[in-house]
Amino acid sequence: MKKILRSKLLLIPIIGILLIAFQPQKASACEIEFEVTNNKKEAYSVGYVLVIKVTVNLTHKSCPIGMEKTKFTMKGMKILGTTDWLQESSMVWTRKIKVQIIEKDGKNIVLNANRVCDKDGGFGSLKLEYK
Repeated sequence: MKKILRSKLLLIPIIGILLIAFQPQKASACEIEFEVTNNKKEAYSVGYVLVIKVTVNLTHKSCPIGMEKTKFTMKGMKILGTTDWLQESSMVWTRKIKVQIIEKDGKNIVLNANRVCDKDGGFGSLKLEYK
């Protein structure tokens, strides 16, 4: 009787761990990353110009949304110019954005990229410090 009770007591935590481990999780269909490629610093002052490389990694092979549908929002910076999207591989696209730091609008300088589609889309954010 004690063996059966002990077995049942061990079975309960094992089932709980398995349920947590295999719980469905929402995953973005696109991973969006940012990298300051020109004039990288710890903090930026008003008027400073820098170049940011945006990389979009598609995690689904057939994305129904074109790269031009990627929406950018920013705080504390303005876009001076962009390159066209460049397809690095079948699943990776890049683009460079030249930005200028403008008047302080909050604590940080922020650049967000957002893609919306029926496969969960994607979101990426770059946060920089004011000097």
